[in-house]
Amino acid sequence: MAWPANWDKRIDGSECSMCRHGVRAESDEYGIRFYAGEYADAYLQRADVQRGYCLVIWHGRHVIEPTELTDEEASGYWRDVLNAARVLMAYFKPLKMNYETLGNGTPHLHTHLVPRYWIDRNPGQPFPLVAEDAPETATDPAQHAQDASELQRLVKEIL
Repeated sequence: MAWPANWDKRIDGSECSMCRHGVRAESDEYGIRFYAGEYADAYLQRADVQRGYCLVIWHGRHVIEPTELTDEEASGYWRDVLNAARVLMAYFKPLKMNYETLGNGTPHLHTHLVPRYWIDRNPGQPFPLVAEDAPETATDPAQHAQDASELQRLVKEIL
């Protein structure tokens, strides 16, 4: 296994799929935005990984690591991550929330929020974000839209 051939372009931001030239989409092929923060936006993901699975994506300049942020930016980023998690927890009521800041596939600062439930594929262990032996499937579009709408409503109500 090796790093992708265009890794240097992903690192420098010229081929960063998350930068999208500064555009903060309401929705895209991956998810629907339910939280628009000062430093990051949260998207309820369409991938059927786990109900409530979301990405919180830094929307400033291209940044790979949280250590590249100023103190003010870092405080703001993590505040936005926590705000998104608060809304997810209020709506989905999980047993636990996992926070995963990786960037090994897409080197742009983002955090996966994964609610954990009683019925779980890997209780007590890190959640497997991608099933290695199965293709990625999408959530039910009607359920996904309803969940996103409720999350957007809760943002206004509790934050």
